[in-house]
Amino acid sequence: MAVPKRKMSRANTRMRRSQWKADNVALQEVKVDGQTVRIPRRLVKAAQLGLVDVEQF
Repeated sequence: MAVPKRKMSRANTRMRRSQWKADNVALQEVKVDGQTVRIPRRLVKAAQLGLVDVEQF
């Protein structure tokens, strides 16, 4: 495991953290109640069971 050789300054730490960016969530087309909607893959089963309102997507 990599170990830093010396303490990193607060400014450098915050600069490094600010460069990190999350990826957009991949959407999947699913038919729910005869209507095709694009929702995140992790919500497909909940939408098919009617636990999630798909109108907000």
